[in-house]
Amino acid sequence: MTETISTAVGCPTERAIVRVLLYFEIFSYPLTAEEIFQFSNCRGILSQEVHHKLQKLVNQGVVFQFGSFFQMQNDPSWITRRLENNRRADRSLPVAQRMARLIGAFPFIRGVFVSGSLSKHCMGPDSDIDFFIATEPGRLWLARTLLVCFKKIFLFNSHKYFCVNYFVDIAHLEIEEKNLFTATETVTLLPMYGRECCEAFYRTNGWVRDFFPHFPQRPTNEIPSHGRSIFKRTIEWMLSGRVSDWLDRQAMRLTVGYWKRKFRHFDDRTFDGALKSRRYVSKHHPLYFQQKVLEQYARLVSRSEMRGFSPK
Repeated sequence: MTETISTAVGCPTERAIVRVLLYFEIFSYPLTAEEIFQFSNCRGILSQEVHHKLQKLVNQGVVFQFGSFFQMQNDPSWITRRLENNRRADRSLPVAQRMARLIGAFPFIRGVFVSGSLSKHCMGPDSDIDFFIATEPGRLWLARTLLVCFKKIFLFNSHKYFCVNYFVDIAHLEIEEKNLFTATETVTLLPMYGRECCEAFYRTNGWVRDFFPHFPQRPTNEIPSHGRSIFKRTIEWMLSGRVSDWLDRQAMRLTVGYWKRKFRHFDDRTFDGALKSRRYVSKHHPLYFQQKVLEQYARLVSRSEMRGFSPK
């Protein structure tokens, strides 16, 4: 933040609160005081201090409060929409758990998380259930292809409950892009399958604490461990060795070739950001939501700095 907002808001804790609310303003999503504390990047403070500073900002007219929710815009309809989306998320979570177990039964799958809006306890009317998936090294593209084929054949290519758009292998669990968006997505992932893999993922991505020192790690004690049925072991044995190495490379070559034809309007930088493709990672985000969110956040911050937050 610049000196304008620094002077107007007054202290690092208040600036941290404003940053959190500006980020979630992008999604028209109000937050509780505890959620603001969890998403704040202000070390060495207690939840009570955030609550106190938050109330001060409300009294100044900088932040608006509706019941237990806080936001930067004076629009109570956000509360109704959030509560509806929360209830929809409650109904969607059991479906996501069943789908995660199904995904975990596929060859070479070692860990499954729910990502996207559902991982934040929010499901809009048109939201999909997104999955973040960890695979055996050297078999990521083969595993991805098997899941995509299953979706196309048995789910009629529906994304609603089976959106498998981000894969990493267990030798490369660390998220390489490190920014506010990726930190938010990483820290909110909901573990669903493969307890050991999920715990290793959290250990590997300790960098998220640089953004969110107060966000509690998702519990994994009730997450099923990775297991291999006779069928899964048999398929993995059959798809082992040099033949599988070749199949994995071919799956990657064909998939990336198709994406490059479909998204030929992307320059190299945009393609790599939206459709990152390595032997150890596959990201299919053609809308490049990350870039849009970060750009909009920068605009909101800039607008806030220009307007300032002078107490009323």
